[in-house]
Amino acid sequence: MTKKEIAKNFLTLAAKGHSHEAFRLYVGKNFKHHNTHFKGDAETLMLAMEESARTNPNKVFKIHHLLRDGDLVAVHSHLKQTPSDIGFAVVHILKFESEKIVELWDLGQPIPKNNINENGMF
Repeated sequence: MTKKEIAKNFLTLAAKGHSHEAFRLYVGKNFKHHNTHFKGDAETLMLAMEESARTNPNKVFKIHHLLRDGDLVAVHSHLKQTPSDIGFAVVHILKFESEKIVELWDLGQPIPKNNINENGMF
């Protein structure tokens, strides 16, 4: 399995409420993340992802771009908490050691209702 496939599977599983499986399969030892809303360890982020899926069971997660540069994979996606939600443009950057994710950054930007840019966010 490629690093891009691992990143895609990890994020898709987490979005669908299967964060325990995602972490068990794809996250390495000494994992850390940089989401400012949670402590930086794997357990805290895994539980936060699980809670998000429980709170928003109809979440929509669509990947638009996957890019790889060495041990880094960037994922550009559209995340909607509900099907009718406008949502966010999200970029996840995942760092790998061997075939395991060891570090994660996530950045999000709300999609405006009145987007001035005719090219959109995707």
